[in-house]
Amino acid sequence: MSRKTKNATVAATLPQIPAELLDQIATGPMTHGAIEDVMRGFKEALIERALGAEMSHHLGYPPGATKPTEAANHRNGNNGKTALTGDAAHRSAT
Repeated sequence: MSRKTKNATVAATLPQIPAELLDQIATGPMTHGAIEDVMRGFKEALIERALGAEMSHHLGYPPGATKPTEAANHRNGNNGKTALTGDAAHRSAT
């Protein structure tokens, strides 16, 4: 699977999903709707994680850590954001 960008083609490599994680999610037969719900929840969790990592990278320190003295910006709490995706708008707590 690959996707084209303006300057190059970037190959997407899918990560291996641990069997233990699949065992937690799929405990028996699943309907199409149940699979869609799991995937939506997984996408929301992944977006939350990515947004949090982006904020930590931007600020230069992780949540709960003391702000470096050279940092101009700082964390000032959480407020909701909406991320538009291919299937829906996802509400984020970050």
